[in-house]
Amino acid sequence: QVQIVESGGGLVQPGGSLRLSCEASEFNLGYTAIGWFRQAPGKEREGVSCFSSSDGDTTYSESVKGRFTISRDNAKNTVYLQIKSLKPEDTAVYYCAADRMSSLSWTTDCHDYDYWGQGTQVTVSS
Repeated sequence: QVQIVESGGGLVQPGGSLRLSCEASEFNLGYTAIGWFRQAPGKEREGVSCFSSSDGDTTYSESVKGRFTISRDNAKNTVYLQIKSLKPEDTAVYYCAADRMSSLSWTTDCHDYDYWGQGTQVTVSS
């Protein structure tokens, strides 16, 4: 059964760090585009970071560039989002999304994904 499961969220003080995990069971990450999104209360969902190509190219939103790092472990079918220098405005539910690609060589605009996880809450507060 296809499943996307996020973990690693929590309550963190400003300036702190977290590592979010996205386990994509039943996916071959070589054929899968993965992206991280977030949605804060009362706001629209925002794209945070993604793998934009099978070569490992990555994309980050301006608001997180330099603080967030996306990485993956294909053997574990897991994608990570390392977050540092957290700010209160980073408070949101963070979602992982996946899209199966038809070949081992792919690119994506990081907008359309077919599979979504339930999200993990990140709260940044002192």
